[in-house]
Formats: sequence, C-alpha cells, structure tokens
Amino acid sequence: MRHIRVLLVDDHALMREGVASMLKNVEFIDVVGKVESGEEAINAAQELYPDIILMDIMMKGMTGIEAARWIKEQNSDIRIILLSGEVNQDYISLSAKVGVNGYLPKDVSREALIDAIKKVNAGEKYFSPSIMNMVFEQFYNQEADEKKPAQKSKELTTREFEVLEQVAMGKSNQEVADALFISIKTVETHKTNILSKLGLKNTAELVKYAIKNNIIEL
Repeated sequence: MRHIRVLLVDDHALMREGVASMLKNVEFIDVVGKVESGEEAINAAQELYPDIILMDIMMKGMTGIEAARWIKEQNSDIRIILLSGEVNQDYISLSAKVGVNGYLPKDVSREALIDAIKKVNAGEKYFSPSIMNMVFEQFYNQEADEKKPAQKSKELTTREFEVLEQVAMGKSNQEVADALFISIKTVETHKTNILSKLGLKNTAELVKYAIKNNIIEL
C-alpha cells in the first residue's frame, strides 16, 4: 500500500503533537508537516503535496473552512478532513459547500481517525455518526420548513438567536465569540444574517427588537 502523506493543521501545539502521536506507528501513514494556521496550510499544501490534510476549524486568523476553500481551488485532488471541538449545523453546511471530504470531532478515537484517513484517501466521504445525525436532522428540518408558510424562512436559527441574545445584552463581538466558542468572523456573519432576516439596519435596532420581543429584560 502506498504511504498516505498527511499534513496536520491546528493552532494548538498539544493537539498537533497528539494527532501526530496517534499516527506515528501507522505503517502506511507519513505525517509530512505540522503547521498552526490556515494561511500556513495553504502554503504547505503547495510545498509538501499532501494526500490528506487534517485541519482544525477554529484557528487564529483564517478558519479551517476558509483555508479548505483556498486549498481546494488550487488543488482539488488534496483531500481535507476537518477536526472540530464544536460540531454544529452551520459548520457542517459551510464545510460541505467548500467540498471537504470528512468532518470529525476532536475527541475521535485513534481507530476512527485512521479509518477516516484510509476511506477519504480512497475517494470516499467520511463523517462521524454524530455529524451524520446532524446532517439528517438538518435535512428533515429543511423538508419540514418547505411545507410551512413562506414567512418561516425569516425565522432565526438557534445559533442566530444565541448571537442576537448576546449582542442585545451589549456584548462586543469578541465577548460573543468567547461565550459561544466561535470566531469573530462567524459572529459578524450571524449578525449580518440576523439584521437581514429581521429587516433591521443596525445594532441599536437589534437591541430594541430584543427588548420589544422579551428576548432580554431591562
């Protein structure tokens, strides 16, 4: 069996070394590089020619999803498996749109990780059972929404409601990001979507909306 060249991308050294240790004695896997950011991953993908990239989603600067999009545009043959401490439908949807090949929680077992690498390298998609459950849940929710009146499409998602609540309490984007364990860019994207869905112009109107609808109390 030809060795599978793997690049590790995570902004936490402990996580990088932990995954490297898990793969160290697998005879058909070669860890060819370890980098700490999405920007470095893009460069390493061009220099090291990995078969598989194991990449965190939430990193300082560019997210793993953004980096995956850039890498796929440059070389669609590189297969990408995202590893995330937070598994939610927003990330799954965005990951699917950029064409990632797998998505695993960070607490994945060694056996499951190796299995994922083998299958993705063979051209298959690999998603953990918990993630597949969320995919099916999202599908059935979308099916149900399509049968409801059109105005339902303007309702906020659970995550958007959480961001709305945090922002309405006067928290900064950084504070919201820290509270919900998401990136500032993700907070900004949610805020934009919330304002659009509710027909609001700015944060002040958002706060008024939250008060009027008893989302927060004065």
